[in-house]
This record gives sequence, structure tokens and C-alpha cells, in this order.
Amino acid sequence: MSRQPAVPHSALWAHASDRADIADNRRVMIWLFVVAALVFVMVIVGGATRLTDSGLSITEWRPVTGVLPPLTEAQWQVEFEKYRQIPQYQLVNRGMSLADFQVIFWWEWAHRLLGRVIGAAMLLPWLFFVATGVLRGRMAVITFSIGLMIAFQGLVGWLMVASGLKPGMTAVAPLKLMFHLTLACLIFACLIATALSLRPARARAPLPGVVKIGGIAVGVALIAQIMLGALVAGNDAGLRYNDWPLMEGYIVPPAAHLFDKPSVIEAFFDSIALTQFNHRLGAYALLALTLWHAWRASGTAAQTGARVLAGLMIAQAVIGIITLMWVVPLAAGLLHQAFALVVLGHAVSHGHSLMTSPTEERLAEGVPLAAE
Repeated sequence: MSRQPAVPHSALWAHASDRADIADNRRVMIWLFVVAALVFVMVIVGGATRLTDSGLSITEWRPVTGVLPPLTEAQWQVEFEKYRQIPQYQLVNRGMSLADFQVIFWWEWAHRLLGRVIGAAMLLPWLFFVATGVLRGRMAVITFSIGLMIAFQGLVGWLMVASGLKPGMTAVAPLKLMFHLTLACLIFACLIATALSLRPARARAPLPGVVKIGGIAVGVALIAQIMLGALVAGNDAGLRYNDWPLMEGYIVPPAAHLFDKPSVIEAFFDSIALTQFNHRLGAYALLALTLWHAWRASGTAAQTGARVLAGLMIAQAVIGIITLMWVVPLAAGLLHQAFALVVLGHAVSHGHSLMTSPTEERLAEGVPLAAE
């Protein structure tokens, strides 16, 4: 009877090592997706905090002791008295009852608590994975950098709140709100992109360079549109100009409405009319770019992803129009913000598949696949 040749011990070890690496990557990938899901929830709770004007209800930043909410009537009275000292109460909510204060307090407390949970969910597994050798090298540095972004986001959040506690302010500064939301979206995108990079590599069909560039352009434009949307939220601009496609009967509102601030820069960040007008124009441009990308991707390996992205973008545009025309009810406003992250998540996934696919033009020049 013939005897099968023995497999060298080094080959068996290499195969076992590969299996271990795949298992490690899977654990890290699940961890990153879980943190991304928490960030998704965080953005929704943050949107509710903004729409209910709850963000200034906690007037101090106590990263550790702030975990515990008021537990007694006396403690509630202390927190309420602090709130009564700020301009928002004195100019907008004077006469608010303790029960009403508790409603906005719980929104902001939940928002801050979730931020702490995300920090712990990022830090503790990272320490464990590094200590056990699951995370090492470049991936350890990348995930640590995302953790730093999350920590920085906490500081940005407090600076945003502090901007609304200044004399004469009744809400947070729109510019700081824009930065806070944009950073949250970038963290969300980085978590997803990093998790996707851990999937086992597979062969992908080559794509035209214009399809790859178009997909990346959609992702960049989407981030820009989210930034414009944050300015709309920061100025409560959705509560005005609630007709569509016109704005109070105008295709383009009068310059006196658009530029009603001392300077063009101030109008860009603080004008109700201009921030909403810019958000509308950004939506039209983004939708046109996405539809063009889907058309150019037809017949390629990127066709399905591009068409799904276009469908999601159309749905988001419809949600935005309904939200505006209904004067931003809480449920519609939250749906619009949450769906923006759904679109962003798919855009990141689609962009990742584009970036890991070879380019037809480079293959035609004789560049090997490994060079892509």
C-alpha cells in the first residue's frame, strides 16, 4: 500500500497560524462593528438631544462623577438651580417646572452616558487584544488612533455645550455642532472601513478608474452634506421655509434673506435662510452625483453597490423633504439623521470595495494586480 508523503511540520504550523490570524481578525472585526453600532445609536440620541433642546440641561462637565444622575429631590433641585442660572432658561424656558426640566435632563444624561459606554467599549477590548497579541503592529496603531478620536469627541462635545452657556446664548454654536456631528460621522466611517479591511481578501473584477473616483467623490460629498445639515440643525433652520421646491415662493430667496448677517462668513454658518438653501443645493448636487455614479457603474462589478447607494440617497432626499414640510417633528428629524448614517455606512462599504478592486487602465498598462 502506497504511503502518502508527510506534510512538513512547518507547513502544518503555517496553516494553523493562518487559521489563528483569521479568527483574530474576525474577533477584532466584530468588536469594531459593535462600537460602530454604538456610535450610530449615539448620533440618534444626540439628534434627539438637539431637537428637544436638551443639550444645555447639564451645565457642568464631570467625566467620572457625572455618571450618577440626581437620586433625591434635593439633588434634583440643585441641578435645576444650576440650569436656572443660564441664558437658555432665563430667555427661553423661564417658568419651566421641575418635571419638564427632568425630561430634558434625561436626554442629555443619556447622551453623555452613552459617550462613556463607547469610550469603555473601545478602550477595554483594545487593551485586552493588545495584551493577548490579537492586535499588533499597524492595526493596533489604527485602532488606537480611532480611540483617540473618540476621546477627543468627548472634549469637543463639552466645548460645544460650553458655547451655549455664554451670556446671550440660548443654544450651542452651530459651527461647534457641525464639528461635533462631523467628527462622529468620521469615527463611524473609520470604524466600518477598518473592520472591512480585516475581511479575508478575495479576487475582484477590474473597474474603470472613473467608477472608482466617482464612488469616492460620493462619499466625500456625503460628508460635506452632513456638515451642511448640521448647520441647519444648529440654527433651527428647518422650522422656516417649509415649502418645497420653493422657499417661501422663491427659487432663490432674496439676498437680504440669505445674507442677513454682518459678513458672508457669518451668514454661511448662522443665517437661517442661507444654511437651509445651501443644504438644499448640496442635496441636489449629491443626488445628481450619485445617480451619475450609478449610471457609469452599469455593467461593471460595482453596479449593484452603486445602485443601492443611489436608492438609499433617493430615499434620504424624500425623508428630508417630508421632514422639512412637516416642520421637523421629532420622529422625522431622527429618521432623517439616522438614515444619513445608513447611507454613509453603505457609501463606506461601497468605497472600500472600489478601492480594493484593480483599475482597468492600470491593467492595460501591464501593472500587476498586486500593485493595486
